[in-house]
Amino acid sequence: MATPPNAADLLAANRLRPGAFAGLPQGLRPADAAAGRRLQDAVHQRLSAAGLGPRVGWKIGCTTPVMQRFLGIPEPCEGGIFQANVQPSPGRFAAAAHHRLGVECEIAVRIGRDLPPGPHDRASVAAVVEAVLPAIEVVDDRYADFAALGAPTLLADDFFQAGCVLGAPVADWRGLDLAALSGRMLVDGVEVGRGHGRDVLGHPLAALAWLATTLGTRGRGLMAGETVLLGSLVQTQWIGPGAHVAIEIEALGRVEMTA
Repeated sequence: MATPPNAADLLAANRLRPGAFAGLPQGLRPADAAAGRRLQDAVHQRLSAAGLGPRVGWKIGCTTPVMQRFLGIPEPCEGGIFQANVQPSPGRFAAAAHHRLGVECEIAVRIGRDLPPGPHDRASVAAVVEAVLPAIEVVDDRYADFAALGAPTLLADDFFQAGCVLGAPVADWRGLDLAALSGRMLVDGVEVGRGHGRDVLGHPLAALAWLATTLGTRGRGLMAGETVLLGSLVQTQWIGPGAHVAIEIEALGRVEMTA
């Protein structure tokens, strides 16, 4: 008899062949965030083995009021980013290869040296940031009804993560007021949203400190070379085949992709 699939198998299979995933069977659903993170670890192992390569960074979701209202989740959640799904600008993520393709406007950071596990604040995480860069996070609503899944399952599935397009890194970033930077998103040349760095937990590096502290509860730290997307400045925009997306973040630059 075939072995019944477990929760990690089901989530990984849907990630690799996106469709209208109805959710995990009742007995396989993670009960809380801690269980969701344990399941996330197992999903990551399967995705790496299936060809996505190593996890090379993190995304943080629900760091801005607009996204918390949109998703109905009042606190941040983290997800992994895999090597195969990272592209330089201009990038291309085909809408046809996804269930419901979305894009977000992000400030990202690149980690320059390892940060050990433990509680962290803005100052301690700033010390290891090598560069700041603009980014488009690519997300996929690969569910029949994401609101019915519950936050722990969304967390286990990396919170809609599907990839990212990265702009040029800005190494001389310490003179910038990251909280004051404005960003906007354009779809087919039309502005569809605008926000500021301060919308991300009051300061983009507050989101990074949240991630570092949360990883510390799992015995992990941030690692040199990792890229972290800190949260969308604007509400997710769902796009169709052929759409052209651009984001512009003050002092950081422009990133583009097509679907």
